[in-house]
Amino acid sequence: MTNEARLNLLARLAQSTPAVPRVAAKPSSILSVAAVSYGTRPVGDATVPTGFDPIAVALFEAIVDAAFIVANADDVFDAEERRVFEQVVTAACGGAVAQHQIHALVSDLDDQLREDGIDRRVEMIAASITKKDHAREVLRVAALLAHVSDDVSPVEHEVLRKIAEKCGIEPSEVEIALDDAKRALSASV
Repeated sequence: MTNEARLNLLARLAQSTPAVPRVAAKPSSILSVAAVSYGTRPVGDATVPTGFDPIAVALFEAIVDAAFIVANADDVFDAEERRVFEQVVTAACGGAVAQHQIHALVSDLDDQLREDGIDRRVEMIAASITKKDHAREVLRVAALLAHVSDDVSPVEHEVLRKIAEKCGIEPSEVEIALDDAKRALSASV
């Protein structure tokens, strides 16, 4: 499988929830739903649009932040990996969030990670998660994106475990997310 095909596959898997049948014209994952709000959030002094959901925006940022810190956990996240990460997240949003918005978000997350460190970022992610399903979505997407490099390193696995712990879900949920990601990737190849 070419790198481009693998990236597209990861994006499709992140965008959908395999256990839930996809309804035409409706997003099928928490990530997709949150991406719609993030993509329509007001900039600067703009008026808040009708239907705008700031909680969904915070959830979207938490999902991307978790995947970002997992990707950075092994201290190997060069310009190419960042480009691939942004490409996968943009594609996973299904057009709801523009590439330049993802680039700006990843730049902000990079600054925050450098300032705060992984443990503080994990705490910030957990603070914005209010539901178990949301925590599972954070793990699901982070586990999928951890597979961008074909294998999940022990340090990436540990960060996923920390996210689960701080979000109040069982450590076994990490193994479930990783197994589901691996199974989905294998089935789609």
